[in-house]
Amino acid sequence: MEPIELTTGDGLVLRAWQEDDAEDVFRACQDPLIQRWTMVPVPYLREHAAGYVREMSRAAWATQTSAPLGVFDARTGELLASAGLVTLDLPNKQAELGTWVAPWARGRRVAERAGRAVAHWAFEVLGLTKLIWRAEVGNHASKLSAERIGFTFDGVVRALLKAKDGGFVDGWHGVLLPGEVCDTPPPWVGPGGPGSLRAHTFGNPPVRLPAGPGTLRLARDGDLDDLVETFRDPETVQWTSVPLDYGPEQALDFIHNRYPSGWLRGTGVGFVLADSDDRFAGTIDLRFNPLDPVTAELGFSSAPWIRGKGFMTEAARAICGFGFDRLGLGRIVWRAHVGNIGSRRVAEKVGFVVEGIQRDSCEQRGIRLDGWVATLLRQDLT
Repeated sequence: MEPIELTTGDGLVLRAWQEDDAEDVFRACQDPLIQRWTMVPVPYLREHAAGYVREMSRAAWATQTSAPLGVFDARTGELLASAGLVTLDLPNKQAELGTWVAPWARGRRVAERAGRAVAHWAFEVLGLTKLIWRAEVGNHASKLSAERIGFTFDGVVRALLKAKDGGFVDGWHGVLLPGEVCDTPPPWVGPGGPGSLRAHTFGNPPVRLPAGPGTLRLARDGDLDDLVETFRDPETVQWTSVPLDYGPEQALDFIHNRYPSGWLRGTGVGFVLADSDDRFAGTIDLRFNPLDPVTAELGFSSAPWIRGKGFMTEAARAICGFGFDRLGLGRIVWRAHVGNIGSRRVAEKVGFVVEGIQRDSCEQRGIRLDGWVATLLRQDLT
């Protein structure tokens, strides 16, 4: 297969790599994000770049096993990205599309624009019948680019991708079929859409959020004793579904996995509430509804020593504002067992409107209980 050159109407040129590109490839691949999310060698040396553009790229085209392309600014000739078919199976008419973007070209939707051009070429010229896009869980920028092109993702695939240490990591697996290429991104992932907002939020580390007299921050190992004490507190046990024998091992799992996993996968946000001395004072989270992605459910638990002081009300106000502004939420739901007056008081102070009682709507350690339900819209937030 002969190397090709593609041009786009918005100023990109995609062409086969040339020897003179080696220095720019070397410079781009010093970027921590490229090294984090791709399989390029670390450290990335000049000989790696030279071998890639001279031998590996040429061999790929000659053997028809892949179709690597550099992406360049049509006006200046500057290297912007890599985009192409990283694996190509012509007999079975399928391939994997992959990209990386040079750090100096980010924020211009280059991966999306170049990936769309490659997809059109793959379907309309090569006659492929399926394209796939794989990204390690947590690489929200890559997944967003693919979704804007039209790829459909159906959850997380365990151990999908090889890791640099020889093991495997979980990944997102997207599929694109002929006729599905989106020349205009779907509204959900278009600029300003909820999916776009979430990709930009989850693609960066969690930030500390001011919450009145407290702060919302990441959980840390130093919170362990306070976390255990809170989740063993009789009132917490009465109104939540925490295990009756909650101990340090479960607290460590909570600290290291519960909220970090939600952020990594983009399924929700969770923070520890800290007081003015940065001591643990409770937990609070928003969990997306998988059947109604603009709706999330609010959950929280207060440490016994801060109850009645207004900390949790401010925390709920802060996380709900974050949900509307940074996560594209349109509606937040609060539920509590009937009788949990303290939780209801917090919700109503924030602006939640109680809609009634749902029978058997709350599960607690294998038992179904009636629950209050309330909702908050953006205009309700006080």
